[in-house]
Amino acid sequence: QVQLVESGGGLVQAGGSLRLSCAASGRTFSEYAMGWFRQAPGKEREFVSAISLSGRGTKYADSVKGRFTISRDNAKKTAYLQMNSLKPEDTAVYYCAGKRYGGVVDQPYEYDYWGQGTQVTVSS
Repeated sequence: QVQLVESGGGLVQAGGSLRLSCAASGRTFSEYAMGWFRQAPGKEREFVSAISLSGRGTKYADSVKGRFTISRDNAKKTAYLQMNSLKPEDTAVYYCAGKRYGGVVDQPYEYDYWGQGTQVTVSS
C-alpha cells in the first residue's frame, strides 16, 4: 500500500497563492492516479482535481479551473496542487488521494488511499 502525507496548507489573504504537496511512501508512486479533494465545515468532501499516472491527463472542478494546477513528479513520489487567486470559499481541509492503476476520476469512493489533510484558510 501507499502512505500519503499532505503539506503546504496555511493562512493566506484572498488573491494569494499556496502550493500543496502530497508525499507518498510505500509502493511505486507512478502506479497511482492522484486526486485532490477538499472539505469545508458542514459540507461534503468535494472533488478539486485529479491527474493520471503519467501526468499527461488532468481534470478540474469548475470552481477551480483556471486558478489551480495539479502536477506530479514521479521521481520524487510527490503530487502538487498549485493554488492561485485564492478566494475565501476555497477555505477547507485539503486531502490528497491515490488510486492504484486508476484513471482521472472525481468520486471519493474511487480512491483507495487518503492522506490526513492540510488546512487551507483564505481570509477576505
